[in-house]
Amino acid sequence: MSWRSDEALEQARDFDGLLITPGPDLTYFTGLKPPVTERLTMLILRHGETPHLIVPRLEKPEGIDAETWSDGDDPYELVARRLGRGRYAISDSAWAMHLLELQRPGLTFTSMTKALPMLRAVKDADEVERLAAAGVAADKTFDAVKELRFGGRTEKDVAADLARLLQENGHEQVDFTIVAAGPNGANPHHEAGDRVIAHGDMVVLDFGGLKNGYGSDTTRTVHVGRPTGEEQEVHDIVRLAQQAASDAVRPGVECQEIDRVARQVIVDAGYGEFFIHRTGHGIGLETHEPPYLVRGETQPLVPGMCFSIEPGIYLPGRFGVRIEDIVTVTPDGGRRLNNTERTIVTVV
Repeated sequence: MSWRSDEALEQARDFDGLLITPGPDLTYFTGLKPPVTERLTMLILRHGETPHLIVPRLEKPEGIDAETWSDGDDPYELVARRLGRGRYAISDSAWAMHLLELQRPGLTFTSMTKALPMLRAVKDADEVERLAAAGVAADKTFDAVKELRFGGRTEKDVAADLARLLQENGHEQVDFTIVAAGPNGANPHHEAGDRVIAHGDMVVLDFGGLKNGYGSDTTRTVHVGRPTGEEQEVHDIVRLAQQAASDAVRPGVECQEIDRVARQVIVDAGYGEFFIHRTGHGIGLETHEPPYLVRGETQPLVPGMCFSIEPGIYLPGRFGVRIEDIVTVTPDGGRRLNNTERTIVTVV
């Protein structure tokens, strides 16, 4: 825990300290995953001080040095006394009820993402390999699901197959299984429903979860039967945009440049108005975390950053196409953590 605490405080020189609550931040610093409840748990990191963990007495982890409080005590006063006055960054996952109870004259708070947007953005070698293992598991899931029948089944049925296969391939948690057939594919975050998948449908498959605590997130677009010329063309444009953006990854390039490269391919092909979201997001302990590949984000890429590259084209009332890989920045370029085929896959 110590080196990560030291590194975080070095980034937080403009703050008096950091307040870490249950969720990905606390797991990052301590490995702990306590329940998220109305009882306050908080790790306090202050310059020049030993990290201090405050937990409910009935939830104290074995073998961990922590200050406890009991039901009937005021844990907020306990925290406030340690903080005194000052400016603190607090985890985005902190409950409003906890933050409001900590309000005191002379104490101000800023969200962790706003204060330290790159806190967890650069992964160490172990984190990258965990993400790589999650990517391999997601690839195996796609390789298995594409061999199943799609036609005549509902989106929910295929989504259930994806969830089952993710678990069979080592995911302890399934976070999402988007199955968007035909016109539903024009909604990037469509929830799998009762629509029966038909011959001639384009089907967007976007799925992922956690394996060994780190996320997977991949998208492939398949077609039930042979695609039309237009469907093939749109898929090829998205594939070329995804390839161009992946090839542009290297240290020092601004995040927004990866978005620009992908978007330019789609704009030049005449579909710019139908690419309606950013090109990518960071991934790690959470599926969505900094850095974000979006216009206006000038943060340079750094070796160890891991993020999605997922351009798409969405034609309302007709179909959609998205192709997504997780990519990590290496000292001299980028490494894809998803490696299933990106050409259009025909299913039955």
